[in-house]
Amino acid sequence: MVSISGPRRALARDQAQTVVSALYEQHWAGLVRLAVLVMDDRQAAEDVVQEAFANLYRNWPLRESDAALGYLRTAVLNRSRSVLRRRRIARLYIPPHEAPNASAESDAVLGDERLQVQRALQALPTRTRQVLVLRYYLDLPFAEIAQLLGIGESSARSSATRGLATLTDRLKELR
Repeated sequence: MVSISGPRRALARDQAQTVVSALYEQHWAGLVRLAVLVMDDRQAAEDVVQEAFANLYRNWPLRESDAALGYLRTAVLNRSRSVLRRRRIARLYIPPHEAPNASAESDAVLGDERLQVQRALQALPTRTRQVLVLRYYLDLPFAEIAQLLGIGESSARSSATRGLATLTDRLKELR
């Protein structure tokens, strides 16, 4: 193991702080929205994104310095999945807690159609929801979606196609 001496370590720390701070300013909100769409929990999403940035800072420099955003997206998705897994396991031992209904004010603000789309999206299987969010919210190509989720590109495409068809059918039923 090679250790970095005093001045070089300080320089590496300064560089990490500069790069990670810039990424934080540019991408924090988008990564939180991504995590919220996957987990449906704003507070947990913020925690997940914060952990991802902290780990990026600790692991700096990356082998490929231009891969930092991909590292963050992957970390956020993986941590979001871990949160969902922990919740699922916890539900086996604790009776499910029903979240309170949204207030009339928030329903009015969000709008009925947006709520219907969100509910239909939440009803989809996790993998399908992740593919749709990455494709149509972040506008990522299928190759990158496949890489982030660890699936084949054709699987990402078929998941998106089936997910859109299911969403369309559910939303037609509601109208």
